[in-house]
Amino acid sequence: MTDFEHSSEVPAPVEEVFAWHERPGAIHRLTPPWQSVRVLQEASSVRDGTAVLRLPGGLRWTAAHRPDGYDPPRQFVDQLTGAPLGSVLSWRHTHRFEPVSDGVTRVIDRVRTSVPEVALRSMFVYRHRQLAADLAALARARIWGRQTLTVAVTGASGLVGTAVCALLGTTGHQVIRLVRRPTSNSGERQWNPQDPDADLLRGVDAVVHLAGVPIAGRFTDGHKAAVRGSRVGPTRALAELAARTPDGPRVLVSASAVGYYGADRGDVALEEGAEPGSDFLAEVVREWEAATAPAAADGIRTVQVRTGIVQSPAGGTLRLLHPLFAAGLGGRLGGGDQWLSWIGIDDLADVYLRAVLDDDLSGPVNAVAPDPVRNRDYTQVLGAVLRRPTMLPIPRLGPQLLLGSEGADELALASQRVMPVRLQEAAHVFRHPELEPALRHVLGKEAGA
Repeated sequence: MTDFEHSSEVPAPVEEVFAWHERPGAIHRLTPPWQSVRVLQEASSVRDGTAVLRLPGGLRWTAAHRPDGYDPPRQFVDQLTGAPLGSVLSWRHTHRFEPVSDGVTRVIDRVRTSVPEVALRSMFVYRHRQLAADLAALARARIWGRQTLTVAVTGASGLVGTAVCALLGTTGHQVIRLVRRPTSNSGERQWNPQDPDADLLRGVDAVVHLAGVPIAGRFTDGHKAAVRGSRVGPTRALAELAARTPDGPRVLVSASAVGYYGADRGDVALEEGAEPGSDFLAEVVREWEAATAPAAADGIRTVQVRTGIVQSPAGGTLRLLHPLFAAGLGGRLGGGDQWLSWIGIDDLADVYLRAVLDDDLSGPVNAVAPDPVRNRDYTQVLGAVLRRPTMLPIPRLGPQLLLGSEGADELALASQRVMPVRLQEAAHVFRHPELEPALRHVLGKEAGA
């Protein structure tokens, strides 16, 4: 049996730290992205609710919160229950919060478990740093207003959507997920992307539009049509609906992409005012952004979030690269000279939070870290973080076989040196402005882990 303890101090009052844990989204924010774990059910209360996680192999981790351990704002307790895991493993997790001063709280996690300590440390190092960073983001968000908003989100179950919804929830806002299937709870509304219901956006203060067919794939005519069709038409339909809804949204934040600038712009530093490219993805992104025009014409503040390559082992490019590099089989792609404009998943969620709340932000915004790197440098950093060699270059033929020639040029071999000028002018704070700390955080390789 292991008696594990990890503690740290966070710059927030004890009441606020405890309240953060009680809000929707907290368990999502604290679940390490490198673990093959998915939140199936959040606890309705940390007093007596139950959270359910899905583990590899279809196993479920059921954490029941104990009323006898509930002592707000100082403590709550959860315990592993249910077969089969609850029959073979023990786990009792005490979450303690002790005031150090008016604005500082010591967070203490105590776990009595049969799980080996070596399997716990990196997880709790991540949780504590994530909590501190999220509380700092909450403090920054108050600069843009303390009003609680109702935010409708499309694409809420995706990689970005999950992070954005959880951050909005823990910041105190109400999230309504727009789903295409029949709804299962009061936090959802059914959405027809091509012909949304007239009442879909009633009572909504802001819309975050993330839905779209994944761009990655072989660039066949069918795939290209699906990429365009899932973005342009639905975005225009939402923008038009927002414009004609009397008590509808005041803000429309739409996903976009750095593909706007074209597949290869050399070494030019690309600001938001740079000319668009002329290849397939550039044309799609240009049409996608233009589709928000009906909302802007009606006076609704609109923001287009031009997203770079998102860094998370839970999805996107890093999900594909992580096992390859972890096995020591990673290497630069092609010549390795191409620029990679990247952003950590939590920094991207912060950008969406700011786009919803900050009335001074509108139009296109480059959602990228301020330190773009060449592919060869990215390769070296990822290898160093994982402590693996990176001696096996991947020839151009590799991505061509998977994506076709056009897809390889516009995705795997694309080179865009994009700079977040609008965010920098707004004095935006990045959690991870440099690549190595960003990768260490999402891969559980930080100091002390």
